[in-house]
Amino acid sequence: MVDVSNWRHVFKLDPDKQLDDAALEAVCESGTDAIMVGGTLGVTFENTLELMARIRRYAVPAVLEVSSLDGVVPGFDAYFLPLVLNAGDPEWLLAPHVSGLQAYGSYIHWQEVYTEGYVILNPDSAAAKLTKAKPIQSKDEAKAYATVAAKLCKLPIFYVEYSGTYGDPELVRSCKAGFDSGRLFYGGGIRTVEQAREMSQIADVIVVGNVIYEDLAQALDTVKAVK
Repeated sequence: MVDVSNWRHVFKLDPDKQLDDAALEAVCESGTDAIMVGGTLGVTFENTLELMARIRRYAVPAVLEVSSLDGVVPGFDAYFLPLVLNAGDPEWLLAPHVSGLQAYGSYIHWQEVYTEGYVILNPDSAAAKLTKAKPIQSKDEAKAYATVAAKLCKLPIFYVEYSGTYGDPELVRSCKAGFDSGRLFYGGGIRTVEQAREMSQIADVIVVGNVIYEDLAQALDTVKAVK
């Protein structure tokens, strides 16, 4: 069973993007706490399975963030299931989870499952467009979403997702104030050591993704900044 309680840094790899073997080895051997596999578009069983098999050469924990039933692959150490709390399309709140349980419920090892309360804060991102995410207008509103996740839903993870854009540290701080019972993850736009250090002082866990494919050296430096 994966224990996220001591995580500080996670690299996120997209099955629909290419990463050569040397770069993958550098990421997996970097000292990061885990490799998260997931993406919004182009995720299939085949490319997810291929990426998982490559990651499995290394000792780092591998988790799948489930965004599509087509991309559900057995063999990961844990499965993260997002609940998009600010989804404008109600179908994205629980309907995919019901469909998933109908298809795979008898195969699930619940001790391997973490539910994430998600807020998507970049309106231009693919995830925001797919879920028709409602804009969050203030720090108080963001804090309220986090409190819903902590107190009403009693979720173990609250994920602040800026998806490619570096977020507002003060808004993330408000989310942290509202989520006092689990681990707050931040993902979005971290491309430098300074950004990694800044967000890691607020969030429990930072998730670094796109920069892996843009500037691998900078990506690897974010591990040192946090740990």
